[in-house]
Amino acid sequence: MKQLLAIATEAAYAAGKAILDIYGSNAFDTRKKADASPVTAADKAAHAIISGYLARTNIPVLSEEGKHQDFSTRTQWEYFWLVDPLDGTKEFISKNGEFTVNIALIHLNKPVAGVVYAPVLGDLYYGSLETGVYKNNISIPALARKQSLSDLLLRPSITIIASRSHLSDETKDFIARFSNVTLTSMGSSLKFMLLLEGKADLYPRLFPTMEWDTAAAHALLNASNRGIYHAGNKEELTYNKADLTNPYFLSY
Repeated sequence: MKQLLAIATEAAYAAGKAILDIYGSNAFDTRKKADASPVTAADKAAHAIISGYLARTNIPVLSEEGKHQDFSTRTQWEYFWLVDPLDGTKEFISKNGEFTVNIALIHLNKPVAGVVYAPVLGDLYYGSLETGVYKNNISIPALARKQSLSDLLLRPSITIIASRSHLSDETKDFIARFSNVTLTSMGSSLKFMLLLEGKADLYPRLFPTMEWDTAAAHALLNASNRGIYHAGNKEELTYNKADLTNPYFLSY
């Protein structure tokens, strides 16, 4: 696991450098994908670099910007890498710096290791249950135990992460269940890192996301006694589904 994480962190650093080169040039070459979401030259460059590094592991790669193999093929994978080469493309285009490189290792449909790198901020998060979780090579201590939603509802005050771009009416209604709420916001997978570092308590996402948006952060959270749960049934999210769209979720 340490060797695989070392390769994944190398890949994230190299992709981050390429992203920053394009970020500084303003030559984004922004286009719209079939689902109307934006893609830039930085997304494509990061995908190529990460794919090259991860090829050394002989483990299949499923990347947002690469070819998506048929489900019949993917079901044969015991392990695979799940990659978002540039999570937060809208943040990249708006130049607020809140975007990340996400690389997750999936085993039997569960995230077991993750790397989240924020090139502008210079922050690298990585880890697994076996190795522990680190930010810039400094250990992040895990919670003593997993929390429940009931625990959070009983708190006299709570910090909730709300998406800038996707604050749906359902999310607003959910937040209204809590008293004395402080709202905070951050782009990309950095929202999950606020939970990881104890800077927020709860992240409700009642709006569509994709598996590569959550997998790397999910691995880090699981290694720290936190999780990402179906909003409806409180089970952990799983990966490598026929449809790569996540259900609505709560993370705490």
